[in-house]
Amino acid sequence: MTTPIQLRNYLELIRFSHTVFALPFALLGVVLAAVVPQSIEPTGGLLLWRTGAVIACMVTARSAAMAFNRLVDAAIDARNPRTATRHLPSGRLSSSGVWAFFGLMTLGFIASCALFLPNWIPLVGAVPVLAWICGYSYAKRFTSAAHLWLGIALALSPVCAWLAVRGEQVLMDPSDIGPAVGLALAIALWVMGFDIVYACQDAGFDREQGLHSVPARFGVSGALKVAAIAHSLMLVVLAAWPWFFPQLQLGAVYFGCLAVVAGLVIVQHRLVRPDDLGRVNVAFFHVNAIISFGLSAATALDAWLL
Repeated sequence: MTTPIQLRNYLELIRFSHTVFALPFALLGVVLAAVVPQSIEPTGGLLLWRTGAVIACMVTARSAAMAFNRLVDAAIDARNPRTATRHLPSGRLSSSGVWAFFGLMTLGFIASCALFLPNWIPLVGAVPVLAWICGYSYAKRFTSAAHLWLGIALALSPVCAWLAVRGEQVLMDPSDIGPAVGLALAIALWVMGFDIVYACQDAGFDREQGLHSVPARFGVSGALKVAAIAHSLMLVVLAAWPWFFPQLQLGAVYFGCLAVVAGLVIVQHRLVRPDDLGRVNVAFFHVNAIISFGLSAATALDAWLL
């Protein structure tokens, strides 16, 4: 029987609080998919069912991926002073227990994808999607593009949500998924940027261990410049997104929030300097959580209520 302490350890293991980065965009994908003009419109009950299934998919897929990451990186984490106190290196959780948790979450994800039947697209895509998000754990062993890999993993959330709600329509017209892909591009750039900032903490360690990351390859100063470029491109994509997809009908609320997001991006990059990484966690978690929730809420409000 799982005790409250064990449950807390598993929630800490998978960084459950970090769900705030992807889940809002998955729910935004549901909202946009429901309000964009369509020839196949889910009824209220069906839409509510699919929304609940999207949440179940997000929680189980992310939990499986994080557990897998901790298992794959356990030896590396043990050698890194910053991560040596994590649950597996410190012995607070056993490998067998985390493997069992990973298996349970994997089965839960596949079962959640089956909830969309007779829309079979999520179920068919379940294994490839999970393989991609788990594959990130190996990416830094052979490519400095690991940050982009993670960005794409999180960017799948609105695309998958769109397919879950409008799978029938996408089968009839593949271009229907365009708005979700546009949003995914912005998310991939956003995540890539802030993951590079976060990885600056381990630049020296990664270089010593032969691990590939942008900070290890270009140094902290160079990495922060790459992150700034990624975030600048993200803002460009978000500004152009409503123009390329006018069916979204986004207006003043969206663009007003986008201006705030631009300000928060500037704040994030001013919090972290090559000679001062003490506020990386503030820049990584707090600022980006506000961006995720704020942008998703404002976009949904603009698209649905106005």
